[in-house]
Amino acid sequence: MKLPKYIFFFIFCKSGRWGHRPRVSAPFGVPTNRNILRFIFLYYLSFFGTDLHAQELLTPDEAIATALQNNYEIRLSRNDSIISAIDYSYAKAAFLPRINANGGLLFNKANQKQKFADGTDRKANGIRSTNINGSIALNWVLFDGYKMFATRDKLREFLLLGDLIIKNQITDIVADVIKTYYNIVRQKQQLKAVLEQMGVNRERLKLAELKLKVGLGIKPDVLQAKLDLNAQISTQLKQETLIAQLKGDLNRIMAVDKGVDYEVLDSIPIDTTLTLDAIKTNITDSNPFMLLTKKNIDIANITLRERRAERLPTVSFNSAYNFNKTNNNTAINPFSPIYNLNKGFNYGLTANIPIFNNYAAKRNIRQAQADIDFRRLTLENQMSLLVSNVENIFRAYELQKKQLSLEETNIILAKENVFITYERVKLGVTTFLELREAQKSLEDAYNRLIAARYDTKVAETELLRLKGNLVRRQ
Repeated sequence: MKLPKYIFFFIFCKSGRWGHRPRVSAPFGVPTNRNILRFIFLYYLSFFGTDLHAQELLTPDEAIATALQNNYEIRLSRNDSIISAIDYSYAKAAFLPRINANGGLLFNKANQKQKFADGTDRKANGIRSTNINGSIALNWVLFDGYKMFATRDKLREFLLLGDLIIKNQITDIVADVIKTYYNIVRQKQQLKAVLEQMGVNRERLKLAELKLKVGLGIKPDVLQAKLDLNAQISTQLKQETLIAQLKGDLNRIMAVDKGVDYEVLDSIPIDTTLTLDAIKTNITDSNPFMLLTKKNIDIANITLRERRAERLPTVSFNSAYNFNKTNNNTAINPFSPIYNLNKGFNYGLTANIPIFNNYAAKRNIRQAQADIDFRRLTLENQMSLLVSNVENIFRAYELQKKQLSLEETNIILAKENVFITYERVKLGVTTFLELREAQKSLEDAYNRLIAARYDTKVAETELLRLKGNLVRRQ
C-alpha cells in the first residue's frame, strides 16, 4: 500500500514568508490644523458601510473606520469639542457692552393719618395710587487690564485643545484596533499551523497502523500517534475559542454587537523601512500627547495673564434712561402731588482701582506661575520618556525583524526535516520517535515565526503611534 505524500509536499513547498507582504514606507507628516480630524473620518468611512452583519471579510481599514464612527470615547470627546467651538464662536462678546432693561407697574391702596406740630390732624382712607416705572441701563467695560483679550485667546486654545484630545484618542484607538485585529490574524495563522500539524499526525497514524498490520511496527507507535493527534484536536478547539474571544474584544473596541462575526486577513503586512532618525525627527511636535501637554502650557500662560489683569484698574462707561410716573386719586396733604412724572437719562465713566484685596491677586498670580512651572517640568519629563521609549521600541523592532528573517529560514528547514524524516520512517531507516521530534521542531518553528511577525507589527504600530503618524500610514 502506497501512502499519499500530498501533505508533506504542501508543507515543504509552502513559502517560509507565509503572509509577509512588506509595504512601501510613506513619508512622515504631522497634521497642523483641525481639518485633519474631518479627513480621518471621511477617509475611512468612504470605503464602506458599517453594517458588519453583511460582510464576510473585515479589513483593517474597515475595522478602524467602524471604531472611529462608533467608539464612545471619541463620541464624548467630539461633543466636548463642539461645546468648545460654541464657546469660541461667542468669544467677541467679551468686548461688547451689557444692556439691561426693567420695568414695573404698581397699584397701591392705603389709609393715611397725619398729625402736624400746630395740632392739625388729617386723615383719609382708601387712597389709591398707580406707579409705572422703567429703565434701561448700559455698562461697557472699556479697560480691564487686557483680561478680555486673554479670555478670547483662552477660548481659542480650548478649541484647539479639544481637537488635540480627539486626535490623541483616535491614535490610541487605531493602535488598539490594529493590535487586536492582527492578533486575530496571528491566532488564525496559529490555527492554520495546527491544522497542518494534524495532517502530518494523521499520515503518521496511517503509517504506524500500516506497519503494525504488516508486522513491521509496534502498538505503542500507533497509540502515541493517536495521542498526539488528539492533543492537536484539543489545541485546535482552544485556538478557535481564543479567536472568538479576540473577535469579541475587537467588537467592543468597534462598539458593535458581540455576536457579530467576520473573517480577517490571512497575512500580517510589515513595514521594514522605518528608521530611528525618521521617527525621532520632530517627534515632540507630532506626538499627540506631547502636543496636548504643550497646549496645556499655553492655556496656563493665558491664565497667568488673566491673573495679572486683576491688579490693574477697570474702566467702564455707564449710561441709563429712567422713567417713573405716579398717579394718586387724592392727597391729604395739599403739598403732596397727585401726579408725578420723572424721566431722563444719565451717562458717565466709572473706575474700579484695586488697592488691597487680602493678597488675593498676588496669591492667584503665584499659583498660576507655579502651575506653569509644573507643566513645563512635566513636559521635560515626558520628552525624556518619549525619546527613551522610542529608542527601546525601535531596538525591539530591529531585533524582531532579525528574528523574523531567521525564523523564515528555520521554517523551511523544519518542513524539509519533517519530509525527510517521514520518508526515512517509511523506509524503516529511522523510528517514529525521530519523526515525532521533527514534528515538534516544526511546531516550535511555526510558533516562533508567527510570534515574530506579530511582535514586529506591534513594534511598528507603537513607533508610528509615538510619532503621531499612525493614522496617515494606514
